Amino acid sequence: MLCHIPAARRGPLVWLVPSLWTLALGLWGLSRQDSVWRDEAATWQVAGRSTGEIVDMLGNVDAVHGLYYLLMHGLFELFGASTTTLRLPSVLAVAVAAACVAVIGRRLAGFWAGLGGGMALGLLPAVQFYLQEGRPYALVAAGAGLSTLLLVSLLSEAPGPERRVWPRWTAYAVTVLVCALLNWLSLLVLPAHAVTLWWVRAGRRVWLRWAAYGACAVAGALPLVLFSRSQSDQVSWIPPLTWHMMIGPAILLALGGVCALADRPRADGPRAGRLSATAVGLPLLAVPQLGLIGISLVQPLFLDRYVLFSMLGLALLIGAGLGAAVRAARPLFPRGAGLLVPVAIGVSVLALLPVELDKRAPASRVDDVLAVAGEVARLGRPGDAVLFVPAARRDTALVSPGAFAGLADVALERGPVASATLKGEEADPARIREALLGQRRVLLVTDAAKVAKPSGAARDAAKAAVLKERFKVVEDRQVRGRRVTVYERR
Repeated sequence: MLCHIPAARRGPLVWLVPSLWTLALGLWGLSRQDSVWRDEAATWQVAGRSTGEIVDMLGNVDAVHGLYYLLMHGLFELFGASTTTLRLPSVLAVAVAAACVAVIGRRLAGFWAGLGGGMALGLLPAVQFYLQEGRPYALVAAGAGLSTLLLVSLLSEAPGPERRVWPRWTAYAVTVLVCALLNWLSLLVLPAHAVTLWWVRAGRRVWLRWAAYGACAVAGALPLVLFSRSQSDQVSWIPPLTWHMMIGPAILLALGGVCALADRPRADGPRAGRLSATAVGLPLLAVPQLGLIGISLVQPLFLDRYVLFSMLGLALLIGAGLGAAVRAARPLFPRGAGLLVPVAIGVSVLALLPVELDKRAPASRVDDVLAVAGEVARLGRPGDAVLFVPAARRDTALVSPGAFAGLADVALERGPVASATLKGEEADPARIREALLGQRRVLLVTDAAKVAKPSGAARDAAKAAVLKERFKVVEDRQVRGRRVTVYERR
């Protein structure tokens, strides 16, 4: 067992064990019973376009995810489109983040703190959700872990000449920049690191270097930030901040604070008594959460996935608390104190088992575009018309075009690729009405009743009016958040 391995041989294990542990958690139920929900469907259908088509689309929509789409396009080209290709980058990214947490914890609070923190990261419910998600948030978390590790390494040693430290500061700036190009709200990691510098009373030279290299990262991301603001209607659906939304962050901060109380500076190591797991983990947890709340008071943007990387701070604090428990138990149980960490992780796995199973089930997401495609393939007949309400539900056809073979998308005027959009451009209401009046059977793909929201679009109103006046329902199926209704001419 780990507690019986000599300290000199534990070095690689402190990051290797959490990495493999997180990788196993990510591979467990990776396909989610062959389901893909609407956010992942956007990644899937964009990644299937050519590089030029993706670049054209970014001028109209989703510029904030441009780098991620190009990365996934390359992976789809190499390995083919599948749920494994879609989600494996996130699994690997969280494994890297766990390794970073482990190394930071080991350096600041000892072996057991590093091991416990690295293994705890993959068990956090929010992380488990995005651990198997075909979106960029896990990759941002990995970058935040790497940039924090670089900062800790720079703070952990005596100040040196520029020629010795500039490669790490450059790597720091590049990492922060890449994270910002994946999601520019990740720039909230910079004020979190600034709080750490203030906490440890960093010297003037360190502050100047951090400010210079951080400014370079911000400058590199600024064009994307400014341009993406012109596409802000994409996030107009996010509701305004309410007190209920802040319950989750309050619980996380309280938990982080409790773990921080257990952390004590080690008596050994450089800068002892100043640089600690609390000085790094608490700002990394609190500042992005509070920063996003502040931004959301101006424009509603409060979604936990935008600051998923703050969970690295919580994992680091949990690890520090576990490390403190091991140190406290060692005088009483010299040979068995190290068992506290594996026992705590094992108990957590059992306690969180309902959460773990839930996150790996299709019902954990609001819908499943693949399941409803199967219903369309079963119910549709060659020559039938198909409608999508709202138009964004066309993602089902874009991800599973074979299920819609022989069906006529009568509302579509220009396809998603031709129009350089995610959902295509539909004809005006009058033309949609005219096209529907010439059909005998129509399949309507929409949201299931429990998740459907009223659509104020004139086109959708025209579709509903024609179906109500001239058609009757002959079959209706609801599956995993989506709905297929078959209409026949009266």
